[in-house]
Amino acid sequence: MGHEKDAPLRADAQRNRERILQVALAELTRSADTPLSVIAKKACVGQGTFYRNFPSREALVLEIYRYEMQQVADSAAQLLRYREPDRALREWMDRLARFAMAKAGLADAIRQATSGPGSPEKPAHSPVTEAADLLLRRCEEAGVIRPGVTADDLMLAMGGLWQLDPAGAWQPRAARLLDLIMDGLRRGAPSGGAT
Repeated sequence: MGHEKDAPLRADAQRNRERILQVALAELTRSADTPLSVIAKKACVGQGTFYRNFPSREALVLEIYRYEMQQVADSAAQLLRYREPDRALREWMDRLARFAMAKAGLADAIRQATSGPGSPEKPAHSPVTEAADLLLRRCEEAGVIRPGVTADDLMLAMGGLWQLDPAGAWQPRAARLLDLIMDGLRRGAPSGGAT
């Protein structure tokens, strides 16, 4: 009997946690100094629930970063289920661009969270790099991009995203940049990329 009551509770706790993370992302992107009490109130959770999930500002900021990065990483496999590999890669690059802009907006909060003595390390990029690798391998197997491009190559090529102003009209510039990268990836593809 106890087990039946536990399952909905766990699902509810998970929903609370995700709601806190989504509200916190929006609020901290707007202002790195947003009080945690404001985030808790907007997420409709009590202070106790909030601090049980996120005992400190640092814990919250780093978890937002990890959570968003994991969402981007997980979307690679989802996109590959419904799209041709090169379409999946291009759409995934758009998602990564949105993450880059959110992270740029969060940069102050991340810096504050990771700059003090004994602060946690910034999370690594490995889930995103693995997702990029998966997409590139599928594209290569399908013959729609030039062979031999690594996830690191792609991340370096996309580095220009981090220079865009998240508060400005970054979408058209990001789209042009990503189209340029896609054109470069398709050039020299065995299945008829531009030669």
